[in-house]
Amino acid sequence: MNKSAYMIDIGMMDYSKALDLQHRLWLKRVEENVPDLLLILEHPHVITLGRRGNQSHLLVSTEILEAMKIPLFHTERGGDVTYHGPGQLIVYPIFNLKDYGYRLIQYVNQLEEIILSVLKDFGVEGARDPSNRGVWVRGDKIASIGVAIKRWVSFHGLALNYATDLKYFDLIHPCGLEGKRMTSMEKILGKKVSRKELIKRVLFQFKKVFEREWEDKSLEELM
Repeated sequence: MNKSAYMIDIGMMDYSKALDLQHRLWLKRVEENVPDLLLILEHPHVITLGRRGNQSHLLVSTEILEAMKIPLFHTERGGDVTYHGPGQLIVYPIFNLKDYGYRLIQYVNQLEEIILSVLKDFGVEGARDPSNRGVWVRGDKIASIGVAIKRWVSFHGLALNYATDLKYFDLIHPCGLEGKRMTSMEKILGKKVSRKELIKRVLFQFKKVFEREWEDKSLEELM
């Protein structure tokens, strides 16, 4: 088993480009041409529908989305509809789960545990909801999880609201849940959250759960 792993901080990337990148890196991981990868990035405004996605959970027409320059994507990840945008940290683990002996439910549990630990590092007490995957704070959702696993290798992942403009969630029933609100770390804490510090804590918690010899890499070194 390869004990090395790479972390790539991509910054801002269009969803379509990130989806293509995931597919290419997923294949490289399946073929064992790269070790486990952790992609960290943010997306410009976009709405995505997962495998269970129901377009009735969109609260505006596609014409309005087009006018707002917000693209809509159907993807192979689990879950329903969600919004991604600036101020939301996206983490895409491209891991060979066979190396960890993980099945899907255990893997999702681990991702939730990482988010809970990261929030705790910032003094925010998160919680699970047994009926809805993701992480919640006082009844509002702060992080969403939607993963895909093919040939034992994971892609897609988690989205944590740290400085997100929450009004964009008014365009949808987030995760298909009516009457539920989204929140963010900055809204809860009432102060700015450093992206650099957040990434540092995310990496720390991932390293605790997925024990590898982690190295920083650039996309150019992988492709």
